[in-house]
Amino acid sequence: MSDVAEFLGRYEPFSHADPAELELLAEAAEVVSAPPGASILIEDGAVSRGVYVVRSGAVELVHEDEVVDVLDVGEVFGHPSMLTGQSPAFTVRAREQCELILIPARQAVPHLSGEFVASTLRARMIRTGQVVHAQGDVRTAHLGDLVHRPAPICAPTDTVREAARRMAEKDVSCILVDLDGAWGVLTDSDLRRKLVAAGLSYDTPVSELMVDRAMTVPPERLAIDAMIDMLDLGIHHLPVVDSHGTPLGIVTATDLMYLEGRTPFAVRRAISKAESADQVVEAASYLPQTIVALTRAGVSSVDACRVLALAGDTATTRLLELAFQRHGAPPCSWAWMALGSVARREQTLASDQDNAFAYDDPGGEEVDAFFATVAAEINNDLERCGFGADNSDVMARNRQWRMSSSEWSRVLADCLEHPDRSHLVRAAVSFDFRQVAGGLDIVRPLVSIERQAPRHPDFVARLARTATDFTPPLGRRGKLITNDDGRIDLKKQGIIPIVNLARFHAIAAGITVSSTLERLTATEAAGQLSGEASSELREVFELLLGLRVEQQVAQVERGEQPRNMLDPRGLPTLARSQMVQAFQVIAGHQKQLARYVPIGL
Repeated sequence: MSDVAEFLGRYEPFSHADPAELELLAEAAEVVSAPPGASILIEDGAVSRGVYVVRSGAVELVHEDEVVDVLDVGEVFGHPSMLTGQSPAFTVRAREQCELILIPARQAVPHLSGEFVASTLRARMIRTGQVVHAQGDVRTAHLGDLVHRPAPICAPTDTVREAARRMAEKDVSCILVDLDGAWGVLTDSDLRRKLVAAGLSYDTPVSELMVDRAMTVPPERLAIDAMIDMLDLGIHHLPVVDSHGTPLGIVTATDLMYLEGRTPFAVRRAISKAESADQVVEAASYLPQTIVALTRAGVSSVDACRVLALAGDTATTRLLELAFQRHGAPPCSWAWMALGSVARREQTLASDQDNAFAYDDPGGEEVDAFFATVAAEINNDLERCGFGADNSDVMARNRQWRMSSSEWSRVLADCLEHPDRSHLVRAAVSFDFRQVAGGLDIVRPLVSIERQAPRHPDFVARLARTATDFTPPLGRRGKLITNDDGRIDLKKQGIIPIVNLARFHAIAAGITVSSTLERLTATEAAGQLSGEASSELREVFELLLGLRVEQQVAQVERGEQPRNMLDPRGLPTLARSQMVQAFQVIAGHQKQLARYVPIGL
């Protein structure tokens, strides 16, 4: 037996091959020498040609100049890229002088069992920290888990023009063709290669271009096995149908890429590398399933919300970069600010976008017009990403939330000096802010104004009263009150009251952090709140946020739009009891605010 064949036989996934198979692998293999620092695979570069096995030395996985993992003798790499047809997720670089065995895809695939691929992907995600407890074992992931939108359907007699229109409406790369008991598939690639390149008419029937009677798979099929099937058959789209043959959607090679990296890291990476707003939207479409995976893996609701907010920041930053590529360089320095729950990093799947624009002085109509155009596009694209428009239009496209640096300073100062109702509402939003992008120095001047709040007792007193604007759904004797359809609004009647309490106590103490939990901790340290009060409000906040996120995750799993309305009758007895106790704690803290302003004022 040759040295290469003998070596391969020591390590997975080739250790179960017989001697003859090992010799065939060795004959097809290419031995590659790499000096220290040489790049074997490039992040976002060319797809791997096969499976690499480290024969001597070591290689390191690198992301953004940071080494995230080291692979030693006998370990393999390149197979995730090879199987998905996607660019590598990392740069693979020789850590020292090393020798690699490259086995071409055709010879390697038969030896890549689903169990081996799944276990190596899982281990690598854990070792590189990508998974962050983000999902269950990838060995159990099914195709149904990867279907995140229904596929459009057309008839074989429809024109290609009509099929393309439906694909554009649904913002998808393929369409199913109903063949009376079977399904065909027409893809973007088919349109390019078979229609445009061939110079055919847009009135060509779909039947002349489609893939006839495409392979279909049930939602229960392991996604890791489907990945190998797709490579084996040279296809990139798999219709997923239920037991009655009804299509549930289409899984693509891109979807399967997320089997390796359907994690916060991978989603953010896809967003940041997007080359168009449409690609940002496509990448962001995986966020609901990412939050589902996080939650089902036991990640706290607080951390899940932070992940969502961070992904939103990445989408915003990339969309701004793309907008400036279209419209030209900004006329002056600027800052995009997150407001509200986004600023506090408490964003859920049902949260609206709250944001603002600031630009350098002196501003002016032409400067504002430029940023108004950009802001409108960003707000629209964020809505396409799933971050809904704010009902009160607290968004950068609104002139009230887009102004020069000096105007922002004046507005916040006016909130302190003239605390009428409109200024209090603005303060409740503006004092929860965080700079997301841009180089304008806006944080320092606004924070300095916010710190002056304790010197304005009238503002503090009136802010205390606004902390009771939203009250928990409790009636006499602490009985739970629901609306006409038996539901309660977890956001307005649970989360917002705690957020308002935390904001008030923080501002009254001159504390400028935005996160609700950080505010409660900081106000305890400052003596504004007792340790007991701070602790129970933190506990209540985490409990209600957990209920809110859990409900939204369940809605996503059912294919529903995430909402804040909860039917308490569906809760286990203990959870319902804990929720009522949480509302009672909130009501008690709101009642204590009467010492700042007499009740009824």
